[in-house]
Amino acid sequence: MDDNQKITPAPKDSRDDGSQKSYSVKDGELTSQELERDSFRAQPGTPDSHEDGRSSQNGVEGAGEAQGLDALSRASSAPLYSVFSPSLKWWIIALNGMIAFISPITANIYFPAIPSLARDLGVSIADINLTVTTFMVFQAIAPTFFGDFSDAAGRRPASMIALVVYLCANIGLAVQRKFIALLLLRMLQSAGSSGTLSLVYAVVADLAPSSERGRSMAVVGAGITIGPTLGPVIGGLLAQYLGWPSIFWFLCIVTVVLIIPYALTVPETGRRVVGNGSIPPQGWNMTLIDYVRLRRQARNRPASTDPRRKIRLPNPLHTLAVVAEKEMALVLFYNATLYLGFMIATVTISSQFSEIYHYSDIELGLCYLPIGSATIFSSVVNGLLADWNYRRIAKKLGVEVDRKRGENLGSFPIEKARLQLVYPLLVVGTAAYIAFGWALHKETHVAVPLVLSFFIGLCITGPFQILNMLIVDLHPEAPATATAANNLVRCLSGAVATAVIDYMIRGWGRGWAFTFFALLFSLCSPALVAIDRYGPQWREERRQKMERAAEKKEVGKREKANSGALRNGGVLTESPSTVLPLNSVNPI
Repeated sequence: MDDNQKITPAPKDSRDDGSQKSYSVKDGELTSQELERDSFRAQPGTPDSHEDGRSSQNGVEGAGEAQGLDALSRASSAPLYSVFSPSLKWWIIALNGMIAFISPITANIYFPAIPSLARDLGVSIADINLTVTTFMVFQAIAPTFFGDFSDAAGRRPASMIALVVYLCANIGLAVQRKFIALLLLRMLQSAGSSGTLSLVYAVVADLAPSSERGRSMAVVGAGITIGPTLGPVIGGLLAQYLGWPSIFWFLCIVTVVLIIPYALTVPETGRRVVGNGSIPPQGWNMTLIDYVRLRRQARNRPASTDPRRKIRLPNPLHTLAVVAEKEMALVLFYNATLYLGFMIATVTISSQFSEIYHYSDIELGLCYLPIGSATIFSSVVNGLLADWNYRRIAKKLGVEVDRKRGENLGSFPIEKARLQLVYPLLVVGTAAYIAFGWALHKETHVAVPLVLSFFIGLCITGPFQILNMLIVDLHPEAPATATAANNLVRCLSGAVATAVIDYMIRGWGRGWAFTFFALLFSLCSPALVAIDRYGPQWREERRQKMERAAEKKEVGKREKANSGALRNGGVLTESPSTVLPLNSVNPI
């Protein structure tokens, strides 16, 4: 075994239940691809893991297995899916749900201030709208870096960097008075706020097995969906009574209120860093309280000689690789279709209601309450329904649901468990979407489009929240990267749709413009049927491909070690990573 890749007993952590010895991994030589493969194999509930969470009897000595794979499998596998206590889990998820609130409210709180920003900075509305476009572009790109970085280095460092970047951007936006500064700082603000989106879903995947993931996703989803509800209202009130700079000072206060308890109390959950929570974190993966406490204790201990774990630079190509997978491509494509439909509805509420009903900024903000409250309700209810449907299908198949250890998803139809909830919502949501467009076209009483907007929020956002859950289920080895891929596709689609919807309404009329997008939901729905039918087969193909890649890497490492040994005058042994000097070998 390579000297830089050892498995040593780790100090007993207070979060460990004591039922099994903990292990730590010194993976100085593991590449990023090996880490991704190893984490996938180490996840309880993945095809090659043991259902009881224990590592194989052969351990790292197993023939034909990559040593890095076995090391991480031993580190990550444990009797429990997560050793964190239930109360600590819910505290972590709740605080991450509040952090998830940042990105959507940042996008929506800005809209009521657009006229006053244009007036004060001496530019046109079109110029200010450019800051909205660039915000959405960075909202798509930034998570590809933060997601991949968090999968390799851990959730805490990635979240802290994103929050600090976001805080600095808001301070700059509050004090700037030039358009170019506004444009650049909005990009930075978008990068920080959207960076948190890919992380909060990954934290849920770290803590909750698939059978319990729905209700945890509901908390995070509620944080995400409440932003579009409260953002326009808060932004309108602040811009009208305190001026537009108060919007950014408000966001600064929210960030500080969240970053302090996060830095102090929220532990690292990344499974490549702490496994199921039983491996003590080190360095910047520790909470601030633990860091100070352990730093004091370290003064009375000898310095550690363990090699530091190497952290690779974030690579957005890993996100693009997720997009290129067959099953994920279909999931992401249809999810983006639903998301752009939701974005078009929310964007046009302010412009169309202002044109038809001549409402003020505050009144327009209040018009978002029906659709916003529906998205919150949908997130909670669909999360609970997702867990219920998972248990129902498991019972039907004779699979025992283990809420503590998780199940083997290799043979479980997780696609069916998720998508069965989507179909009825799509039928109602598509009908409501068409009716909403024609209600605006006929300029009916305001109550009609408001009620229909509630059903859009309930039945259009519900499916893409469930698909968000499926995306995490399909990529347990790199949930943040998978979520970043989702964010990339849907935000770029949303940016294009919001740019053309005004032209479509002017050219086709409100009714036909909304009917077009509703028909898009229906015409693309065969993608869901394909995912349901072929998804398990595609998952198995991906698992086999990862195994072949692992074997190929192991062969490459063996050949490299052997050639290096011959150059140094050594004698090869049966172990590819062990080379003995000539004078240490007994003559035959």
